[in-house]
Amino acid sequence: MELKKRIREAIYLKQLLLEDAEVFRKLETCIMKITDCYQREGKILFCGNGGSAADAQHLAAELSGRYYLDRPPLNAEALHVNSSFMTAMANDYSFEKVYERMVYALGKKGDILMAFSTSGNSPNIINALQAAKSIGMTTIGFSGKSGGKMPPHCDILLKMPSEDTPRIQEAHILMGHIICENVESRLFQGNQ
Repeated sequence: MELKKRIREAIYLKQLLLEDAEVFRKLETCIMKITDCYQREGKILFCGNGGSAADAQHLAAELSGRYYLDRPPLNAEALHVNSSFMTAMANDYSFEKVYERMVYALGKKGDILMAFSTSGNSPNIINALQAAKSIGMTTIGFSGKSGGKMPPHCDILLKMPSEDTPRIQEAHILMGHIICENVESRLFQGNQ
C-alpha cells in the first residue's frame, strides 16, 4: 500500500466537501440549531458504534469540556459511556434497543440527538433517531455517501461523499470540530 495514497484520498474528500455549498448550508443550520438548543438550556446527546462511538464521545467532550475557549461546560453526553446500562439493555432486550432506551431516559423535547453511522444502516442508530423524533428532539445525522436508512429520520443529514469508512470518520470529526468551534464562539463570544 502506497502510504501517500491515503493522505491523497483524505485531501480529495475534503476538497469535495469544500466545493459543496449544500454542506455549508447544513453546517450553518446545525450550528444555529445547537446554539439555540443551548440558549434554551437543552442538551446534545451523541451516539455511534465502534469508531463512530469514539467520534461521538470525542465531540461530546469538546462541548462539555472546552474547545478553544475557557468557558462554562455545555450539556453534552455520548450515550455509550454508561457500560452497565449498555450491557444490561443489550442482554435484556437487544443491542438494537440500547440507544433508543437511553434516548427515552435522557432526551426531552427541544434537545438534539447527533447520530453517527458510516453506512447509515446501523439498527441501533436508526432506532435512536426514531425515538428522538417521537419525543420532539431535533435529529442530526452523520453518514457516508448514500445515507443508508438515515435520511427519513434526520432533520439534518451530513453525508460525506465517500464509501470508505476511515475517510468518512475523518470527515465526520472535521465537521464536528467545525460545529463545536462555531457553537462555542456564538455562545461565549457573541460571534454570529
